[in-house]
Order: sequence, then C-alpha cells, then structure tokens
Amino acid sequence: MERIPDGERIEFENAFYADEGNWIESLLVTARSPFDPESVVGELSRIELFHHERVSDSSVGHASYRLTVVAQEPYPFLLGVILRGTAIPNRLQLHDNAFNGVVTVKEWETFRALAEQIEEQFGQFELLRVNQVETTGEPFGSGQLGRVLRNELSQEQLTTLRIAHRLGYFDVPRRASAEDIATELGIAQSTLSERLRLAENRLFGLVFSGSENDPAGDAGG
Repeated sequence: MERIPDGERIEFENAFYADEGNWIESLLVTARSPFDPESVVGELSRIELFHHERVSDSSVGHASYRLTVVAQEPYPFLLGVILRGTAIPNRLQLHDNAFNGVVTVKEWETFRALAEQIEEQFGQFELLRVNQVETTGEPFGSGQLGRVLRNELSQEQLTTLRIAHRLGYFDVPRRASAEDIATELGIAQSTLSERLRLAENRLFGLVFSGSENDPAGDAGG
C-alpha cells in the first residue's frame, strides 16, 4: 500500500494458486489520486503485471484500477490459510495495512480453529461480526454483474443507488422518501431525481441489452 500514492485500499476480486508460492490475482486498487500501475508494480521484485485497466477517475475523489498480476506471496499467506481451513473467502480487502475479510464456514468449530491459526501465524485476529446464514455467500470471482456495473455507471450514480437501497427507498413499502435520500447525499431533490433516472435507465439498459432481438423474450397474447 505504501508504494501506491495516496493509497486507500486493495480488494481481492479473484485469486488462484498456481505453483511454488505463485498466485494469479485480480485486484481492485483504489487511491485518492491517479498513479501508473506499471511503474508501481515494476518496483516490486515478486510481482509480474499481466494487465491493468482504469475503472474510475479522480474527478469523483479517487482513482480505481483493476490489476491482473502473478504474485509470489510469502508463506504463510492469509488467503492460503483461509482456503486450507476449509473456509470460503467471500471478501478480502487490504486497508490501512490490515486485512479485512468475510468468510463462510460450515461449523463454528471450524471457524474457531481458523481464527486460532490466523492469530498464531499473523499475530493478531479480531472478530467483528458473526451471522448465521442459510447460504454460503458468493466466493471470489462471482461478482461479474457488480464488476460490470462499477465499470458502466458513474461513481455518482453508484453512490446514489447504494444509499437509496441502504435507506430503503426501493423497499415495498418504501422506508425512505426521495427527500430523505437527497438530504443524506446533500443535494437538491431535483438533482436526486435526475441521478436516479439516469442510473436506472443505464442499469436497465445493461440488464435488457439485446432483448429486443431475443426470440425467447416477452411474448404477447
């Protein structure tokens, strides 16, 4: 993180173990100002950059890049410990030089053993929250739709939709009004309405693109 100018976070979107300590990783790197991924990665001896793309710009307060790298991770590597502990990694993010993660395990004893191993090998472990769920959650690499939306919608549109969803604007019945959302965002209601219309129009365009010519689409009767 310290090699990235104004670095904020690095999120693992996907990772595969290759061999001899090498991992193929897809990383979403966010910083407060633009930087050159090739220059940054070029200074690191154990990482090879395969591909990179800019997915947002600094006009919205940060710059995000998606990097595909081959990295020779030190042993032990947190992701490897999680996988060997028969846990499903749902999210793993490096922020403020600390890893924050979400994992799914089948039994509480499995989680306790994993937590003890992480603390023993890395020196610190803090449990923030436990949820009992019926499903395993999405593992790395399953968020293709979210990736498309992050690429196609502007940061303002994503933020508007995210806050509207969090406050219950799309719930039935609604738990928040347009005025509530506008107040939360610190914008006028007219501005909110425009952002929502543009975001929804873009979202529906992505979901239904090509459906006009799809023979398996809607049928009249």
